[in-house]
Amino acid sequence: MDFNLLRGLRVVESSAFIAAPLAGMTLAQYGAEVIRIDMVGGGIDYARQPMMPGGRSLYWTGLNKGKKSIAVDIRQPAGRELVQALVTAPGNGGVLLTNIGVPWLSHAHLSERRKDLITCTIEGNPDGTTAVDYTVNCAAGFPAITGNGSIDSPVNHALPAWDIACAYQAAFGIAAAAANRQATGGGAQMRLALSDVAFSTLSHLGMLAEAELLNQERTSLDNFLYGAFGKDFGTFDGHRVYVAAISLGQWKSLVAACAMQGACEKIEQEAQLNLEKEEDRFAARLAIAAYLEGWFKTRSFAQVRETLDTHKVCWGPYQTVMEALARDPRLSEANPIFTRVNTAGVGSHLAAGGTLRMGTTHTGSPVPAPLLGQHTDQILQEVLGLSGAALGKLHDDGIVAGPERDPLVNQPLSV
Repeated sequence: MDFNLLRGLRVVESSAFIAAPLAGMTLAQYGAEVIRIDMVGGGIDYARQPMMPGGRSLYWTGLNKGKKSIAVDIRQPAGRELVQALVTAPGNGGVLLTNIGVPWLSHAHLSERRKDLITCTIEGNPDGTTAVDYTVNCAAGFPAITGNGSIDSPVNHALPAWDIACAYQAAFGIAAAAANRQATGGGAQMRLALSDVAFSTLSHLGMLAEAELLNQERTSLDNFLYGAFGKDFGTFDGHRVYVAAISLGQWKSLVAACAMQGACEKIEQEAQLNLEKEEDRFAARLAIAAYLEGWFKTRSFAQVRETLDTHKVCWGPYQTVMEALARDPRLSEANPIFTRVNTAGVGSHLAAGGTLRMGTTHTGSPVPAPLLGQHTDQILQEVLGLSGAALGKLHDDGIVAGPERDPLVNQPLSV
């Protein structure tokens, strides 16, 4: 199957942070031509950590794989005009992805130049006020129930979950709008608020109804899994694993692996519970965990791994990214989503492409992030039809720049 389902669609991305760049990268993985607009010399996230010793951002290069880069000074009217022209150029373009809410990139302004324009603007709150993942996450209540957190001592998780969820919704919305335009000829003005993504998830997971209808707050559970049984345990040689038994099949596998039939019968009798029910396993989580603590701490990690795998238990090891890179086949070239690429200013490294697969075919191999302004002349010639003389004047006036103006990577561009 050909995963380049968006082949021929041109998307102009003017963005920063995570949500919008990740949405653009996702569209590129499905075959769209994504043109990223950056300031000459780089925008606010061009040098964001982590960085290579030479100054190349692994953050920026990670989020901009597969895109084309044009460097434009959007502080100047001539630079803004170029971006507007790129967005509204005829053909399969006419799509803008942005989280920069400025009037000159508004749908109302740009749609005067192209009636079937598609725009997707990511914003913090639905009223247009600013918010980021961390300020949205705390307001949605999750730090109060993470780990041993509480409202007085909240625990933030490290994953920017709402940025990620927002990115995929934005990519889906653009793909859907492009399909609708092809069918009807109509454009679309879309706005997506980061806080709406977070607060709507409270509804989707039943947490909003729990608070409203049952008048109860979800409490923190340490590392227990809510609603069934799941917990972390340490082996005698210093490793730590997590086991989950949500379905009945998973529970039976765990019981067999840890030889806990007798312990389960005792727990059921004493607590008047049926551990084949998820909610009863959750109610008896402390007693179950007490038995399993002893089972795990008397065995080595190798013994635990062999036993759990033999019984098809749902489990996973705790490991750092470096440890996973060294020993986990899911994070290696043995997994077809990963390929070794050579990114300018970074070097050779493992990078992920798309994750969907059909048989043995995956969404697409990763393409290294471009140098800043790598495609400036190419895009302006191909999309806007500018002549060499016109391009030269734009360069001379400092309106646009090519890779030679990249402040972090002073090296010849190799193709």
